[in-house]
Amino acid sequence: MAIPRLLEEANSGSANRLTIEELAGETGLSVRNIRSHQARGLLAPPEVRLRVGYYGPAHVAQLRLIRELQDQGFNLTGIKRLLDDSHGAAERLLRVKQSLTPLAPAGTVEILSAVELGQRFRLGAAEGRELLARAIKLGFLRPVGGDTYEVANPALLEVGDEALRSGIPLPAALDVIEEIERHCDSVSRSFVKLFLREVWKPFAKADMPADRWPEIEDAVERLRPAASKAVIGIFHERLGTQIEGALDEITRRLSEQKR
Repeated sequence: MAIPRLLEEANSGSANRLTIEELAGETGLSVRNIRSHQARGLLAPPEVRLRVGYYGPAHVAQLRLIRELQDQGFNLTGIKRLLDDSHGAAERLLRVKQSLTPLAPAGTVEILSAVELGQRFRLGAAEGRELLARAIKLGFLRPVGGDTYEVANPALLEVGDEALRSGIPLPAALDVIEEIERHCDSVSRSFVKLFLREVWKPFAKADMPADRWPEIEDAVERLRPAASKAVIGIFHERLGTQIEGALDEITRRLSEQKR
C-alpha cells in the first residue's frame, strides 16, 4: 500500500479502505458486476477521497446479501425493491428462506455407482439405465461426476429395498412414489395458499410493520411442522382405512369361492 494512501486513511479515520478492485477480490464479484449493481442503485456509492472511490465493510455485506438473494432465486429487480424497504425486508426474507432450507440428513452421504445400484436392485443393463434416468429426473439421485450418484433422499432408497424384498417391481414402486409426489405438491400448495391469504396478505396490506416481522417469521417456521403433522396423521388414518377395506374385499371373495 502506497505511503500517501496510508496517510490519507489514517487522517480520514474511515472504515472504507478498499478500492473497487480490492472489493471485487473480497467478494468474488467482477469489477463490472459491482459497477452494474451501483448503476442499478443496489450498492451505495463509495466514499471518494482524492478522486478515488473507497469501499468498506458495509459494501462487502451489501454485495454478499445481493449474491445470497440471487442464489435463493430473486432477480435484481426484486432485490432492488427489497433493499429499498426501510424495515430490512431483504435480510428478513432471506433469514426466513434459510430457516426453511431442509437440513442435510445426519450421517455419511451415500454415494453409489450405476453398477452398485444395478446390483442392489437386481436390474439388467437396459432396465437399469432407464430407471436410473427416471430416478435422476424425479430427484431421487443426483449425479456427482463420472458414473456415481448421491442419494438425495435415503428414505426413498429404503422404499426401493423394501419393494424388492416384498416382490414389488421397482418400476411399479417408482410409479407410486411419483404419484405421491404429485399429491404432495397439491397439498403443499394448499398450505402455502392458506399462509399467504390469512397471514402474509394482511401483513403486506399493513405495509409490513417492523414490529410484526417476528410474528411472520414465527408463523413461517411453524408452518412446515404443523403441515407435516396434519398430513402424516391423515395419511395414517386413510391408509388404515384402505388396508382394512382391501382385506375385507379379499375375505369376501374368498368366502364366495368356498360356497
